[in-house]
Amino acid sequence: MLRVASVGSGSKGNATLVASDETTLLIDCGFGAREMLSRLDQLNVNISDVDAILVTHEHSDHVGGVAAVSKAAGAPIYATHGTVASGKLDGARSIIEIESDSEFVIGDIEISAITVPHDAKEPVQYVFKHATQRVGVLTDLGMVSPHVLRAYEGCDLLLLEFNHDLPMLRRGPYPAVLKRRVSGDFGHLNNDQALGMLEAMGESAPGIVIAGHISEQNNSVDAVAALLNPLIQRTEMKVVYATQSQGFDWIMSDSSDAVSQVA
Repeated sequence: MLRVASVGSGSKGNATLVASDETTLLIDCGFGAREMLSRLDQLNVNISDVDAILVTHEHSDHVGGVAAVSKAAGAPIYATHGTVASGKLDGARSIIEIESDSEFVIGDIEISAITVPHDAKEPVQYVFKHATQRVGVLTDLGMVSPHVLRAYEGCDLLLLEFNHDLPMLRRGPYPAVLKRRVSGDFGHLNNDQALGMLEAMGESAPGIVIAGHISEQNNSVDAVAALLNPLIQRTEMKVVYATQSQGFDWIMSDSSDAVSQVA
C-alpha cells in the first residue's frame, strides 16, 4: 500500500514522502537538517527510515537541505545529470545519476522520472508504482504538455501544483521580471492550468488530489478550494491542501477516508 505525506510545500521549502511497507522515499528537501528532523518527527518518521532522496531540480527550495539530510539518513541521492552539473548537490556523499523519462526501481517501488517544462538544468517530476497503485508528484512546471498529461493519467493520488492565482500575481508585489518568469511556460502552474489538467484527464483523473506548492503571496487555499469545488461535487474527487507550514499527514493512495479539507 502506497502512502504519501508532505513535510512542507511552498516557495520556502519542499519535501514529500512516498512510502510502501518496505521502502520510504523522500522527494526533494528544501529544509535545513535541523528543521527537517523536527518535521519528520511530527510525521513519526526517523531519518534512518529514508532509503533514498529523489531530486526534481536544483532550485534552493527543493535542494537546500538534500546533501545534509542524505548524510544524516545514509541514503543515496537520485538526480539527473543536469541537476548534478548545477553544482547544488556538491558535497553530497552518494549520488546516482538518472536519465529524464527513465524508469528504475528502489526497494519495492517502481519510479518513472518525467521531463517537465521548468527553468532548471534538467528538471523531472515523478510517478511511483507499487502493485496496482500509482502516485504522482507534479510541481514546478510552467505548462501541462501532452507528454506530462499522458504520464500522469491514471494515478490514484496526485500531488499537483496550484502555485498562483494569475490575477493575484499580476497585481501583487513581485517585480515585473519575476511575474513573467512565474507565469511563463517554464515557470509554475496557475490555478486554472492545474484545474484544466484534471478536467482534461476525464475518467483517468486521480481519485485523490493534493493541491500543493500554493504561493503565500499570490494565491490562497481558499481561492484554490473555490475553484475546485464544482469539480469535487461533480466527480466526488477527494482533495487535501498542502501548506508551507504544516504540509499534510500520511494519506493512503486508495483511502476512502481522505476528505476535502483545509490543512
